[in-house]
Amino acid sequence: MQAKNIAVIGSGRIGRAWAIVFAKSGFNVKLHDASQDMLSGAIPAIRESVQDLASFDLIDEPVDVIVSRIATCERLADAVADAHLVQENIAEVVDAKRALFIELDRLTKPDALLASSTSGLPASTFTEGIEGRARCLVAHPVNPPSLVPLVELCGAPWTSQDTIERASAIYEEAGQKPVNVNREISGFLLNRLQGALLDEALSLYEQGYASAADLDTVIRDGLAMRWSFMGPFETIDLNAPGGVADYAARYGGTYRAIASTRESFDWSDDTLNRLDAERRAVLPRERIEERSRWRDRRLMALLAHRRQVKDDEA
Repeated sequence: MQAKNIAVIGSGRIGRAWAIVFAKSGFNVKLHDASQDMLSGAIPAIRESVQDLASFDLIDEPVDVIVSRIATCERLADAVADAHLVQENIAEVVDAKRALFIELDRLTKPDALLASSTSGLPASTFTEGIEGRARCLVAHPVNPPSLVPLVELCGAPWTSQDTIERASAIYEEAGQKPVNVNREISGFLLNRLQGALLDEALSLYEQGYASAADLDTVIRDGLAMRWSFMGPFETIDLNAPGGVADYAARYGGTYRAIASTRESFDWSDDTLNRLDAERRAVLPRERIEERSRWRDRRLMALLAHRRQVKDDEA
């Protein structure tokens, strides 16, 4: 079967990671960026990331083979002309996305899928009025998609079911874990769940219940231990002998009482400045990139562990 052609628009962190996702799964990738400086640095950065994956035995082919599937294109038209799917990764600006999608609709094959990596903008905000709007959708990844496989698929009211199904098949073939967001909602699923947790954590911090470090510990060494391999619904299903219904009967009143006392966080500057100062005392700003690389290597180790567990269970 002939390899699919993918166009990745935007060569920042997300765009480079998407290029790796598709290339390591056998797809041909053309990478475009309006900035020549960004584009010229993309392949060296991609090669370094693929080498990191190789060090954790997370790729099945030599580094050079995977990187060779990625080509940079200075012209948008050259990048998208033969694409089966276009993955857009430009700034979160509605007008800029709308202008780009109009161009993509004009330059691509009529059956090419046009997907945006936007983390919060519904597809309807930038695809209305486009002739080929039925093939446009959001495919929201987690940063970086080369290490975190979730991708949220969400169409506009006019996105066809065929578009969602074909996109889901491509992302599954690329090793991702697509989920369907059944109708548009700001922030989709992941950021709404993350936002609720952040809101409560920041509120607890603002009210002085705990330090930032201790709240991080609660998640890292508490909730995240289970959430790294099962979701919240399965977690509560296993936390009572009779499953979800039993859990709700036992603890529903407690959670209702907690909800009645919850104070939402308004993202106040004073609290955020205090939080930033606490974080900078632990991690100076100039070391954030270094720590981000450490995070990525820890994610690689987790992926390697999950792959080993899957192999052992086979």
